Amino acid sequence: MKETKRHISREIGLEIGHIVGKGMFKLDHLHYGLWKKGLEPEILNLHIAQDEYCKFIIAHIPAEVKSILDVGCGAGAFSKRLVDLGYNVDCVCPTEYQNKLVEQLLGGTSEVFKCKLEDIRTDKKYDMVQFCESFQYIDLDRVLDIAGSLIKQGGYMLICDFFKIQSADKCGIKGGHKFDKFMDLLGKSPFEVIENIDITEQTAPNMDILDRATKEVMIPVVSAAERFVRSRHPFVLKLIKWRYRKKIEKAEKKYLQGKRAGKDFAESKTYRLFVCRKTK
Repeated sequence: MKETKRHISREIGLEIGHIVGKGMFKLDHLHYGLWKKGLEPEILNLHIAQDEYCKFIIAHIPAEVKSILDVGCGAGAFSKRLVDLGYNVDCVCPTEYQNKLVEQLLGGTSEVFKCKLEDIRTDKKYDMVQFCESFQYIDLDRVLDIAGSLIKQGGYMLICDFFKIQSADKCGIKGGHKFDKFMDLLGKSPFEVIENIDITEQTAPNMDILDRATKEVMIPVVSAAERFVRSRHPFVLKLIKWRYRKKIEKAEKKYLQGKRAGKDFAESKTYRLFVCRKTK
């Protein structure tokens, strides 16, 4: 039940993020941006940084790759970009809202597997299986075996995601598999590492943007809403705050302790691009 609630919350969060990002900031993607030197880390530049992220991924797709399985394809914008470049792309997307967007965007050019990677059922084999910020959501003890079963002999696995190098409690930023465990499992897997590129420095500014948005927009809006409800329905507000006191305390601890900035991300995470070849 707890996992189901987390899954639903994640789906709703992604839907809200896509609607707000698309409507207010012209964002086609849900992933981090890649901040090159000279690009000011501001929300209005995020669409540029996200485009740089896409270019970075494309530049590291091996030349012989023709077919790609995009795991956790989000709203499908990057998959569509790959299709336009001539790749044959199928998608894995477990959320209903995003499934509709992906099918509308890709039409009949791609097969969309409407499930988690762990539940995929297909006889297809791909030149490359791609994880762009979706790797962290898949069972680490199973993901390499599942990916390997979907890749042709001599094919590739591309991972672009962040991993934990410290406890999340030390910085308040959760998410990501443990890097040491991942590297250990990768070393025992049928994959040979072709590229391992650290892009933590170029992705950390995304957390500064989120931190500023939380402090300068979200918190003042919530505070104003609270004052309004208190002026009209003080008893209702007290009841709500008592009923959800644990969740409120958790949110305040998570967002208001000043430990979710770029420097905290860089101290607790490592954001990597891995390109691996299936050799066994």
